[in-house]
Amino acid sequence: MVRRRIAAGAAVVVLIVIVLVINSCVKSQKQQSLKDYNREVSRLAEESGSQVASPLFQALAGASGKPALNVEEQIDQLRIAAQSIANHAKGLSVPGEMAGAQRMLLLALDLRLEGMTKLAALVPQALGGKSKQATAQIAGDMEVFLASDVVYSQRVAPLVEQTLASSGIQGLSTSSSRFLPNVGWLEPNTVQARITGQGTSSSQPATVTGNHGSALKAVSVGTNTLAPESTLNHISGGGNPTFTVQVENSGEFSETNVKVDITVTAAGKQYKASHVIEKTEPGKTLNVEIPVTGIPLAVASKIQVSIEGVPGENDLENNKSTYLAIFGQ
Repeated sequence: MVRRRIAAGAAVVVLIVIVLVINSCVKSQKQQSLKDYNREVSRLAEESGSQVASPLFQALAGASGKPALNVEEQIDQLRIAAQSIANHAKGLSVPGEMAGAQRMLLLALDLRLEGMTKLAALVPQALGGKSKQATAQIAGDMEVFLASDVVYSQRVAPLVEQTLASSGIQGLSTSSSRFLPNVGWLEPNTVQARITGQGTSSSQPATVTGNHGSALKAVSVGTNTLAPESTLNHISGGGNPTFTVQVENSGEFSETNVKVDITVTAAGKQYKASHVIEKTEPGKTLNVEIPVTGIPLAVASKIQVSIEGVPGENDLENNKSTYLAIFGQ
């Protein structure tokens, strides 16, 4: 009986050891599959930037100095590269825990492919006889790339990293991925100038002596001071925010009728508002409250704030700023 009991105890111990070994192997396999997925996502993100985005915007910026046919062929090849990256993403081996991240990854890459397809169709017109109309459409389509960047930075990378952490995997991060290099590509005039090399004409104010000017110091909504572009601001309170714009008279003279403009671009539409300051005093700063209504919630938005130049003001660089945001309840 004693020998039987010892044998039974040994069998139980062996069984426990076997179960622990199997669990350890299963856990190790699971962790390895998560690491492999993270590595593949990071690789695709880097390829999207280095093999598509970077050469694309270099080609667009230098288009005016090259034969139009060469530029069109290059962009079509980049579209094919974007298609290949999207296809590779669809074929990834996806652990169950990464299903949500995979959906967002496919959405981001499909948005980039959609933008490339539209761009390839419009570039011949932009370099031909319909540059103004085509470049305006290109500027609008650039919002698709911006949306893909928001999806990747706010959903794909965080979901992957959260899943890794919850599975006990430390020290790994997911590569970032930014397709749109700067928000200047959302401006029709800027796009036209960059692609065609032709600046837009504008009337210049009459020459006024002395140091005149205004400066944009800060923009806030409620207690939330907005960070400039490349940072995504989360703004609560609904779609009818009141922006507080801090304006400084940076010159040596009093100025009258200083106009402050706000344009919010979201979901393909623009929401505009402005305010005219009757008078500003040299070296003084004042706050202007400008309400904007009807902004859609939970979508990527671009906020442009600018102070129109006063007579005699030559440097307008500090008169404007651009912000990226998502508005929520």
